[in-house]
Parts: sequence; C-alpha cells; structure tokens
Amino acid sequence: MRTRLLVVVSVLVVAVVLGLGVPLAIATATASTSEMFTDRLGDTTRFAALAQRPVTDSDTAALGAELARYDELFGAPAAILDRQGDVLAASRPDPLAGISDGDAARIDLALAGRRSPPHGTVWPWDARPMLLAEPVLVGGEVRGAAVTVSPTGTLRTDVLLAWAALAVAGAAALGLTAALAVLPTVRWILAPVERLDAGTARVAAAVRAGRPAVPVGAERGPPELRRLTRDFDAMAATVTGTLEAQQAFVADAGHQLRNPLTALRLRLATLAEDLDGMTVPAEVRDGPGAAIEEVDRLSAVLDAMLALARTEGRVATTVEMRVDPVLDERVETWEVLAEHEGLRLHRAGPGGLVVRSDPLTVATVLDAVLDNAVKYSPPGGAVELTTARVEGAVEIAVRDHGPGLRPEELVRATERFWRGDREGLPGNGTPTGSGLGLAIAARGAERAGAELALELPDDGGLRVVLRWPRAQDGSAGEP
Repeated sequence: MRTRLLVVVSVLVVAVVLGLGVPLAIATATASTSEMFTDRLGDTTRFAALAQRPVTDSDTAALGAELARYDELFGAPAAILDRQGDVLAASRPDPLAGISDGDAARIDLALAGRRSPPHGTVWPWDARPMLLAEPVLVGGEVRGAAVTVSPTGTLRTDVLLAWAALAVAGAAALGLTAALAVLPTVRWILAPVERLDAGTARVAAAVRAGRPAVPVGAERGPPELRRLTRDFDAMAATVTGTLEAQQAFVADAGHQLRNPLTALRLRLATLAEDLDGMTVPAEVRDGPGAAIEEVDRLSAVLDAMLALARTEGRVATTVEMRVDPVLDERVETWEVLAEHEGLRLHRAGPGGLVVRSDPLTVATVLDAVLDNAVKYSPPGGAVELTTARVEGAVEIAVRDHGPGLRPEELVRATERFWRGDREGLPGNGTPTGSGLGLAIAARGAERAGAELALELPDDGGLRVVLRWPRAQDGSAGEP
C-alpha cells in the first residue's frame, strides 16, 4: 500500500513540477528567439539604410565589402536585392541558397515595402536559419530589400543548456520534495494502517494462544485513522473478552454438571441392584443399565469439553523443549490402557529432537490423539508412536490400524462434535467417542506452534502427524 500511495503522490508532484517547468522552458526558448530576432533585425535595418545610396548610384562595391565583413564576423550571409529580387551585393556567391517558401515570402513582403514580422520560436530540433528582410526605401519608394540569413545553432545550443538546467533543477526539486514532504506525509498517513495490519496478526495470535490482545494505540496519522485504531482496539478487547467468557462458561458448566451426573449414576446403579432381586419385565431390568451407559457417555463428552476448554483457555508458554521426556511420559501413561484393551503401544524413530513449543499443550495433544487411536484400534492391533526429522522439520506421528476415515472425511475430522459413521467401528459401527478428540488435538497444535495433519496409510488405519516446521536441531539418537 505504501508503494501505491507513494506512486500516486509522486505522480501529483511530477505533474506540478512539469506544470511549472514546461511553460518556463517554452518561455526560455521564446525569449532567446526574440533576443536573437531583435539583434538581427537591427543589423538588417542598418544594411537597408546603408544600401539607399549604393542602390541609387548603382555602386555596391563598398556595400559588398561591408556585407562580407559582417558574414565573416557572425557567420550569417547577407545580401542586397533590387526591386525585382535580383542580388545587387552579397557576402558570398549564393547567399539565399536553400531558403524555404516561408523565407521567400518574407523577402516578397520586404519588396512590397513591409517590414519583417516576428520570427517563430526556434526549437532545439529546428535547424532552419533565421531569415530577415527589410525594405530599402529611397524617398518613400521601395528600391530593393536587405536580407540576412542567420544560423540558429548557437541559439539552439543555448536553449538546450537552459532546458538541461531546468531539468536538473526540477529533479532536485522532486528529490527534495520526496525527502522532505512526500515520504514523511506517506509515513504519517500509513502509520495507523501499518499498526492496524500488525495488530490484526497479533490479535489472531493472541486469540489462538489465549492471551489478551495487545492494543494498537496509534498516536500518529490522520484523526480518522487514529479513531479507527481506537475502535479496533475496543473490538479486539470485546472479542477476546467474549472468548474468555465462553471458555470460562464451558469450564464452569462442565464442573457443575459433573456432580449431578455422578449422583445420577449412583442412583441408577442402586436402582439396578434393587431390580435384580425383583420379578420385573426384562426391559425394566435393563433400563437402568442403558441409562448408566448414556450417563457415562455424557460424562465422557463433559471430560472432552473440559479438556478442550483447558486447551483453548490456557496461555501457551513456548520454550525450547526436548521431545523425549514428553513422549516417554505419554507412553508410560497410555501403555497400561493399551494392554488392557489388548493392544501394543510402541515407540520408534530418532531421539534427541528439540522443538520450540509448550510441553503441557504437546502432552494434551498427544493424549487426545492416543485416546482416539486406542479407542478405534481392533483388539490385538498396534498403536505406533514415531518421531522423525524431515527436511529440517520435526514430526511426531501416532498411527493406528483401525477402520480409518474416508478421504472426503479428512477435512471434517477436526471439527467439534463430528463423528464418522461407517462399518468397522467398535460395536455395531456407531461411533462411541464424543467427536472432540481430534478437535482438541487441532486446537492444541495451533497453540503449540505446530501443524496437525491427518494421513491415510495404504494398508489402512489413520496416521495423525504433529509437525514443527521450524524446529531446532538437537542431537539425534535412538531412544
């Protein structure tokens, strides 16, 4: 934007300079032409006066010598013509060679007793000479004409030099104007816009990281733009405050609902025990058990919502962290549950990797991904936790051998409360999760400064990759 504004303002400044410089250049050429015309007109008039007696006496020898000295001094041919236009005396053999029709018309006017009209402006690209003709009058009768033909090379050179000086002055004026006026003005105008641009990125980063937005607070620039920055700060504060209130509400609501759900589950369990000793229909006896399953599912959803609220609400603190301790702790925690489900959890890949991230957020992401992998892996299968360094990036991947996803489902898999519905899932093919596991992983990856990618291996299952594009190099080694 700064470049475009500089171009617009510079075009206006150039237009102003040209608007002043072009008329001045034209006036310079016109003034120089007028000066030369006045000088040559005086010489031509003098020759016309000197020619009165020689024309009358038909003795032009002395006049020819005068014309020759003039030609030698100024390099301008001169001639005296009779009333028929024939040459009576001249400074050189053919003084009027190559004259134009316009110059011939000037001679005709002089022979008709009229004086030379002002000469047109001589431009640097016009190489035609300046011809002047004055009538030779004897007793009021036209007896001939005095003609001078002046080269304009010196005049054109002077005009070019004057134009060059004007161009240099114009360029200097443009440079000074740009340095002293245009650039400071553009900076002053764009200062609030640039702060808004940077502030927008900071607000987005603050919202993702759960931090308060840093105010823009522009103090320079036009009043309208400064007012816009103040409105932007108010909007950013409102947005971040609303998000904080939303996250706090989710967390508080989840905590408040846990106690009633726990009490309800205990009552249902007690009712189920009481019904075991009674003679009641089967559907009545099975009712409390089905209700307990729904309560357990609702508790799982609440736990996931609380985990998501903690992930989005906590301020991420990024540090240089070694990946191995976090992975070892997660493997030790989830290995027990994996064995209980009849699964093998093993880790592979290089060790000693270092990334800049938040250890607690990374642990939360791994918990969500491992929970998803264990939940959808078939008994007897394996869950693989691997690390890799790919083109300078560090990757942590969790791969299961469950039913996986369809390619078109990858886009929606990280949406909140989205659950796939397909054959091959545990039970009757109906999803058992809350639909928040991969959503928690995706939000946590953003806060951890990483990218979350879902891949479908050729031999089935789902591979979830956590990738840090700008990871720090660490010592490589097998864990």
